Amino acid sequence: MSADASGTNPDFHEPVMLSEVLDALRIIPGGRYLDATVGEGGHARAILQAASPGGQLLGIDADPEAIASAEKRLEQFGSSVRLVNENFVEMQAVATRYGFAPMHGVLMDLGVSSLQLDREARGFSFRRPDPLDMRFSSDRELDASQIVNTYPERELGDLIYRYGDERASRRIASAIVRNRPIKDAQQLAEIISSVKPRGRRHIHSATQTFQALRIAVNDEMKALEIGLEQAVNVLGMGGLMVVISYHSIEDRIVKNFIRTAVSDCVCDADSRRSPVCTCNHVPTLEPVIKGALMPTASEVEANPRSRSAKLRVARRI
Repeated sequence: MSADASGTNPDFHEPVMLSEVLDALRIIPGGRYLDATVGEGGHARAILQAASPGGQLLGIDADPEAIASAEKRLEQFGSSVRLVNENFVEMQAVATRYGFAPMHGVLMDLGVSSLQLDREARGFSFRRPDPLDMRFSSDRELDASQIVNTYPERELGDLIYRYGDERASRRIASAIVRNRPIKDAQQLAEIISSVKPRGRRHIHSATQTFQALRIAVNDEMKALEIGLEQAVNVLGMGGLMVVISYHSIEDRIVKNFIRTAVSDCVCDADSRRSPVCTCNHVPTLEPVIKGALMPTASEVEANPRSRSAKLRVARRI
């Protein structure tokens, strides 16, 4: 595979907010870093280059196809990189197993990879008649077809609303139930489009429903909460945690996690009912930036998938 002077490769998609990630991690030569959602290895490649000489990177991904792709992209780094097919809820155990903890930095990019959207026949994309699967790992029993074709209408509508922020969730759930059995992703997208017009900014009508199904299939919100805890545990003192989220549910979890982790008190000490702190909470993080960083207009133009990205940073104390 050929690459230009900048190191880009037409066979791989470029990572989101790359320069912001590198700045946020404040990479040092010889540092140890964890890419907890390594995907095709775009962020990992840049981190390893910045950490040279002597830098090391541990890459984790629940998708075995992503690991295989990252291995090709990162093969030039040899023993400086170790890639493991594992969910990031196991990052602490994996880091301990391979002697990577404590870390100088952890990156969690929570987006669905271009590999999954463009190459995988698992139903992540609504543009092809792929099977309704949506599992990151085949080890999981629940897939999107089971949800779409067996869940009661009310439960299905609740799921689409909760995980997709979809206002038309009831109409969509009703249309899905009326048209069962639904065989593939393209058919599902057409059913959704028949009851919901295309949204603003040319976002496909099925985007939020597909997001909701993917989140439910992979239990992503619970995994994120566990993963954030584990990221703090593997960081050394002064280590940096960088998280990129792509929708409001994820970002809310990340924001609330950081807010709690930086607080001296998380009980009701500020209320009249409990004027004295009783929680004895000890902060584990400190904020590095106020709020969240977002991609530049030029990046959004070049890569529309980055448009909803939000990057948050905190430091281990």
